[in-house]
Amino acid sequence: MPSSLLVGAVAYHPRVVTVWEGFRPYFVERGLDVDYVLYSNYERLVDALVGGHVDLAWNTNTAYVRAEALLGGRALVLGMRDVDAGYETVLVARDGVRVPSDLGEGTLALGSRDSGHAAILPLHFLRAEGAPIDDARLLRFDTDLGKHGDTGDSERRVVEAVARGDAVAGALGGPTWAHLRTRDADDTADLSVVWTSPPYSHCCFTARPDLDRGLADRWLELLLGMDYDDPALRHAMDLEGVKRWLPGDKSGYGELTAAMRGQGYLGGGDR
Repeated sequence: MPSSLLVGAVAYHPRVVTVWEGFRPYFVERGLDVDYVLYSNYERLVDALVGGHVDLAWNTNTAYVRAEALLGGRALVLGMRDVDAGYETVLVARDGVRVPSDLGEGTLALGSRDSGHAAILPLHFLRAEGAPIDDARLLRFDTDLGKHGDTGDSERRVVEAVARGDAVAGALGGPTWAHLRTRDADDTADLSVVWTSPPYSHCCFTARPDLDRGLADRWLELLLGMDYDDPALRHAMDLEGVKRWLPGDKSGYGELTAAMRGQGYLGGGDR
């Protein structure tokens, strides 16, 4: 059985280097030679995975869905963070705004158009609930295209737009809203959550179906064995936003797959 794995990730922030420099010794000390390579955007990372240039890709949910499509539905999911299961999108608005009725002929602020949580899924879920999305004006903040919303910059701009009155409501990830609510309490004081999406899955480690099974099992075993109470791991885990790793499965990506297909991200549809 091979004893090395090359993991691909996207450098959406300088802390990504610190995360992988923190994780790598953990695997190496346990006999699995894990190394990493960073890409500037998720499209290149997915292409690298499919092309066999990396063994594993640390993907957003949008990147996973694209990889799954390119791999003919046979991609492997080899772990996800605790926060990636049951992820939710929220709409925030000023007090008194009602959703979905007040969206008609109003302005809805969205994050980067390649963000599953801040653009693709909110449109999908709201349409499914009968919200008058097609009558609304969409105010998009495409500030971090290729990063799939990882930087959080576009979501911050969404909140600012709603606070200024430039939009009736704005979509962003629930965890991002919680963070902004704590960090910028004064700026968000007049805003509240007026709608919450159904839960879905977010990031995951994705592999090709031909990855050596023994190697895949060992990776997952060690990943699930990471202990947040281990001082050698805690800082990196905090930076990655994880306290516990989960095995991961494909069941939480069905709605995003349908949304990306319907909005033209997998061919056809209308964005």
